[in-house]
Amino acid sequence: MILDGFIKNSIYDPVSVLGILIFYFLLINLPISLFSLFNKKFSSSVRFITIAINLLIALQLLSRWILSEHFPISNLYESLYFLVWGITLGQLLIENEYPIPIISSIAIPVELLTVAFACFVLPEDLKLSSNLVPALRSSWLVMHVSVVMLSYSSLIIGSLLSASVLFINNSQPLQIRSSSTGIGGFKISNSYSINNLEKPMNFSYSEELDTLSYRSILIGFVLLTLGLITGAIWANEAWGTWWSWDPKETWAFVSWLLYAAYLHMRISKGWQGRRPALLATTGFFVLLICYIGVNFWGVGLHSYGWIFGILN
Repeated sequence: MILDGFIKNSIYDPVSVLGILIFYFLLINLPISLFSLFNKKFSSSVRFITIAINLLIALQLLSRWILSEHFPISNLYESLYFLVWGITLGQLLIENEYPIPIISSIAIPVELLTVAFACFVLPEDLKLSSNLVPALRSSWLVMHVSVVMLSYSSLIIGSLLSASVLFINNSQPLQIRSSSTGIGGFKISNSYSINNLEKPMNFSYSEELDTLSYRSILIGFVLLTLGLITGAIWANEAWGTWWSWDPKETWAFVSWLLYAAYLHMRISKGWQGRRPALLATTGFFVLLICYIGVNFWGVGLHSYGWIFGILN
């Protein structure tokens, strides 16, 4: 009976069924990732499950696209899953270069909370696909919203990695030798012998996390910049104004300024370690306000993200 009900629901409502299935996959993956973190050993099982989750989300979004006949990122429910898809993709790409367990143990709780919010907190009417309002019937929907959501994914991963730098060896001074330019170089202190350059350089856990967070934030910042530019073009096409200073636009600009300050301090001022990590951690909470918090206010051109189930 249970199997029959599951098959029927999968046929008539594949999006919701896949959404619940993704939640349970994440629920299984969380303790495995934490166990691998405590053992300080990278888990291939976590990676395999994460790949499965990423593919399931892609299948879910594709199903919604076929059923709704428009790109599946037009309401809060869809965008939350698209965000998790981006985070899982970023997690896999980073782990492919640096297979360390802390990456999954940081990313998976955020993915699980996001999916749980989409599945169990959002009202049912906000989960349903609806006809697009006239302003969203544009080719800019795919360009602007997808780029912005991918930027959020990258910035969230980078900010969480930066936050971990604050708590690792927090009782000791943090000396980062890795280069802020992200091209494989490193800083040399006055006490460092030039002869040591011939020896292999082994970076510490904190140094690897610092480099990973910087590169993730740099990619996210570039995508956010493109998102703001495409958003301004779309706004001019839809509403006849490039910028209206409504809450969503204002907080997006605040986020851009904060991460611009982070990159400026790292590249121009040579900040590394805990000071930029604190700045990036602050950026995480600003992003939450920009993405979720603004929608509770119910004002501005983007307020329909929460009130009417449409998200820009």
